[in-house]
Amino acid sequence: MSDKTDDTKAVEELGKARDAIVTELRKTIVGMDEVIDEMMIAIFSRGHCLLVGVPGLAKTLLVSSLAETMSMSFKRIQFTPDLMPSDITGTELLQEDPETHERRFKFQKGPVFTNLLLADEINRTPPKTQAALLEAMQEKRISSGGEEYKLDEPFFVLATQNPIEQEGTYPLPEAQLDRFLFNIVVKYPSKSEEFDIMRNVTNDEEPKLEKVVDGPTILEFQHLVRRIPVADHVFKYALELVRATRPDEPDAPEFVKKLISWGAGPRASLNLILAGKARAALRGRCHVSTDDVQAVCLPILRHRIIPSFAARSEGMNSDSLIEKLLKEIPANEDLYKEKTV
Repeated sequence: MSDKTDDTKAVEELGKARDAIVTELRKTIVGMDEVIDEMMIAIFSRGHCLLVGVPGLAKTLLVSSLAETMSMSFKRIQFTPDLMPSDITGTELLQEDPETHERRFKFQKGPVFTNLLLADEINRTPPKTQAALLEAMQEKRISSGGEEYKLDEPFFVLATQNPIEQEGTYPLPEAQLDRFLFNIVVKYPSKSEEFDIMRNVTNDEEPKLEKVVDGPTILEFQHLVRRIPVADHVFKYALELVRATRPDEPDAPEFVKKLISWGAGPRASLNLILAGKARAALRGRCHVSTDDVQAVCLPILRHRIIPSFAARSEGMNSDSLIEKLLKEIPANEDLYKEKTV
């Protein structure tokens, strides 16, 4: 009973921390409420994000500000065609001892050894270099010279892609895209938000951000999120959603069989539950609802389903297909309470 009471108090603290972080970010960031919310869900779910948006939307400022308020070290890598895997992970350097004059190799850590890593324009570097980062994301350690080096904790990668310029790029294959918890779309600001951006950025003030949480606290909150209970009907709803994206599934809606070439895999089901837990906890709740699952569907599924030629010819993309699916698969909790898997 005491553990449950402690977790309830911890969830309340997480909700307050989230509000405080958002308040601090408002000093430098205008708008982007949904993006901020999704990034925080990803961090406390121990996931990574792919951020898609045109240049000039303050993606770097948002990430660096988030790192500052959460007391995380921050590094940025600009991905280019000549970037090598060792430029990310680190390299062995031959060094000489000034006293013994003995030479030995010493591992020089790369920028991946940080808490929050911004991988800018990840699709501009060759697959070999992309794979080095994605392996580090998955394994959370680096191997070099027969030795293993654990990455810092917490560790979170935010990779960006420019949706406009595709010439000379190396698109991430579906298997690599699947390693990202969220695919977040950064949209243009509204007219009023852009007015506020103009007014705030062109003055001489530099707002000072206060630190809200630190690394150990983030790790504690990540463990807390895993302990959030989930009712069976929420599991079943997430399962129904993901299986409905697969065109070869007997119970899939007819439009899915026509408009989707490949559906989402089991990792999508896991991520819907994990992200749903984080969303509930960040709002100070100790239970996950089907609304939480619905809220994270777009960023989780948009890079995991492939529209068919028929869908593209009708001007439909992943987002419009997911929205259609959410209307097709009801979120009424009573429908799943008696349903067997």
